Amino acid sequence: MCLQLLAAPILVSQSSSGSASIPESESPFAGSQPEDKASPEVLQIGYEDAIDRGLRNNLGLLIAGDNTLKARGEKWKELSELLPNLHGNVEENVQTENLAALGIRGSLLHATVPRIVGPFNYFDMRAYLSQSVFDFKSIEKERAAEEGVKAAQYSYKDARELVVLAVGNAYLLAIAEAARVETAEAQVKSADALYGKAVDSQKAGLTPGIDTLRSQVELQTRQQQLIAARNDFAKQKLSLARIIGLAPGQEFVLTEKTPYQALTPLPIEQYLRRAYLSRSDYQAALAKVRSAELSRRAASAGRYPSLDLGANFGDIGVNPANSSGTWQVNGNLNIPIFAGGKVHSDILEADAALKEARSRLGDLRGRIDYEVRTALLDLNSAAEQVEVARTSIELAEQTFTQSQDRFTAGVADNLEVVQAQESVASAHESYIQSLYAHNLAKVELAHAIGDAEDGVKRYLKGNQ
Repeated sequence: MCLQLLAAPILVSQSSSGSASIPESESPFAGSQPEDKASPEVLQIGYEDAIDRGLRNNLGLLIAGDNTLKARGEKWKELSELLPNLHGNVEENVQTENLAALGIRGSLLHATVPRIVGPFNYFDMRAYLSQSVFDFKSIEKERAAEEGVKAAQYSYKDARELVVLAVGNAYLLAIAEAARVETAEAQVKSADALYGKAVDSQKAGLTPGIDTLRSQVELQTRQQQLIAARNDFAKQKLSLARIIGLAPGQEFVLTEKTPYQALTPLPIEQYLRRAYLSRSDYQAALAKVRSAELSRRAASAGRYPSLDLGANFGDIGVNPANSSGTWQVNGNLNIPIFAGGKVHSDILEADAALKEARSRLGDLRGRIDYEVRTALLDLNSAAEQVEVARTSIELAEQTFTQSQDRFTAGVADNLEVVQAQESVASAHESYIQSLYAHNLAKVELAHAIGDAEDGVKRYLKGNQ
């Protein structure tokens, strides 16, 4: 089964035991900002605790929060064009002036009026106010930025869903690896007992040496599988620790075992209606379309006139003690006539952005339908596989018991026993894999309908 995180796809590779593992470099949701320092005690990490830690420390969610702040900053930048702008200025000026440079020449200048006058000075302390009275372009750009904030907020909510999906997958992988370790340990014990019987039988002259060699090879094979299973389990724990932000070197144990609770699916139409209403990434895509539409209107508004008001008030004079108050109010009507094609280029760019936003929305709607349907198919298929795997384990263990009895009675060699033991190991691996697939399908269904953060805990318990 392949886990796909929509905002930033995570490709799933296969470990040596056949389970999936998340390459950390593929997505920020596979990383985290680790906690400051490791605790000396061994932490007990349950499923819900892992999700809570992921929602605090996961890198993908932290980045989504930063993007929300950026969107809010963009909104305030556009809003500043519509709000009053007030600033003050204090100026002390000392200068000389060339009268000839000002056009005063000839008879206007005589011996008593030099060409260079000064130095003289003046002081000016003034407050300036500007206010946009009507600028349709700025109004539409601010509204587009507001929709951008909504899109970022929905994207943040979707990032929380993706964190739950990533943590849920990593935790299920870890407990699946733990189950493989337990199974491998049991297989080693069984193979060791079989080898001991073969040695005793050979010493008693009841079986040939080939049976002993065959049992020894089987024991070493199971020991190798146990070593690999323990290594995979340790690596998967490290991957989980990275996703939920545990401090480097923090020791912890998983408190959950592989759960199995049957889940009776609802009609697919009900899931689809819920997905289109609840999925934050779909709501974010709708907000992006609205933002693009408003940006298109803002681009067209580049042809419209705009009206601004300005005012200033202050004191001006030779110095602060010898100054007088002055003020000025002015209005400015700006009428665009020809801007060298800039408005046309803005409209073309806005049209392209709007078309892309609508295309992405349509694609996402189709992808939601696909994800809901595939999650339900995986859920039903995995549930059937679990039942078949359970029966296979019972049959394989019965076969193994009977083959041991036949070998002990001397009516068969231990080849039959070894083959039966391999069937038991294969049946247990199929059960572990199908159980992981079933639980992951529940997590993916919860994400597909936009209910991962709250619904996963219910779904794993078999509740809708």
